[in-house]
Amino acid sequence: MATKPLRVACLGMGWWSDVLADAIKRTDKIEIVSCYTRSPDKREAFAKKYGCKAAASYQDVLNDKSIEAIVNTTPNNAHLETTRAAAEAGKHTFLDKPIANSVSEGRAIADACRKAAVVLALGYQRRRESHFRYVKKQIDSGAFGKLVNAEANISRDRLGKIDLSSWRYQAQGMPGGVMPQIGIHYSDVLEYLMGPIVAVSGRLAQLVLPGDNPDVASLVLEHQNGALSTLNASYASASEYYLLNVYGKEASAYYDMHNGLRLLKRGTDKATHVPCDKNDVFVEELEEFAAAARGGAKPEMDGDSGTTSLAVLRAGILSAREGRRVEVAEVMKND
Repeated sequence: MATKPLRVACLGMGWWSDVLADAIKRTDKIEIVSCYTRSPDKREAFAKKYGCKAAASYQDVLNDKSIEAIVNTTPNNAHLETTRAAAEAGKHTFLDKPIANSVSEGRAIADACRKAAVVLALGYQRRRESHFRYVKKQIDSGAFGKLVNAEANISRDRLGKIDLSSWRYQAQGMPGGVMPQIGIHYSDVLEYLMGPIVAVSGRLAQLVLPGDNPDVASLVLEHQNGALSTLNASYASASEYYLLNVYGKEASAYYDMHNGLRLLKRGTDKATHVPCDKNDVFVEELEEFAAAARGGAKPEMDGDSGTTSLAVLRAGILSAREGRRVEVAEVMKND
């Protein structure tokens, strides 16, 4: 017998809620049955667009026994309150990254879901892209030999495009600015490919955008295996751009959004193009969440891994503020 779709309510009606709701419409594993945000106009518009019920309050969503899970795209500082309430109501949560604005809140979210025996999944879709899955498979097979170095850049143009009233562009709502907002995607990919990150040295700058938050950031990441990687993130560049190169003793991989993936092996002098079909990363992570909620394997990015990922960025922010190298363990203990 086919498993019925996971019945979810969408919480928070920002632009990202539509990205995830559109992905839900591309799968038969999940069904949007309700939605809530504080703005009546926004929730009514969302309900009409996606064919679901507009709840009068979040409590009404929590009280509805037919709703099995929450897709949570609320501001970071609301993640703990909303996810803990969902857990106490016995509802699973798919939560957009970062898990919170502090490690202590991230840990509290993970603990609340664990205590309630509900699934918590974090939205880290970049690691799922087919080119990074290919590189990971090659690394795990031993084709790269000893990993020594990596470099990444994730840049977007936000000049004249930001809403300073949005929590996403305020120091209070997104402390650290561009790095926890978009840089976290590639810090996660670097950790996924190169192994755990143990220490960070960081620099932040505000060069182009108005407001009170950094629009340029650079991190040097020290991995547990001894490899070093660098990560640059920017909201102040001329266009959108993504790059991630991995260097090993026996092979190196070069990826950028314009030229795709190339692989260079020791003993050759020319990189070979690796064709990688574009995959639907949003559907993949949401279907994984639905399967976990039905008793399948736990999500690839859960509360504990999401908290560790946040700690890497928090270490970089602390490093930039205090001008010193910061170990991730220190942040995990004190943040």
